[in-house]
Amino acid sequence: MSDVIDPELLEILVCPETKEPVQVASGQLLAEVNRAIERGTVATRGGETMKDALSAALVREDGTVLYPIRDGIPIMLIDESIELGSLSP
Repeated sequence: MSDVIDPELLEILVCPETKEPVQVASGQLLAEVNRAIERGTVATRGGETMKDALSAALVREDGTVLYPIRDGIPIMLIDESIELGSLSP
């Protein structure tokens, strides 16, 4: 998945909240998140219900927060992030 985001950019990106490194989310994680989006059970930390499936995202090193990548641009805003612990099965 290195074609999702420039590797040099990925090296310098960190979570704006904790400053932890981020990595490209796995296909399995994206599939899980997209299933939850389809069910209408995913909201950003800013409270907006997600309606569109994600084609790529970055996940914080601790695995608890996801930052979407839209049109090749990582959206590194806390209010746009998704808490993974809030996903319902």
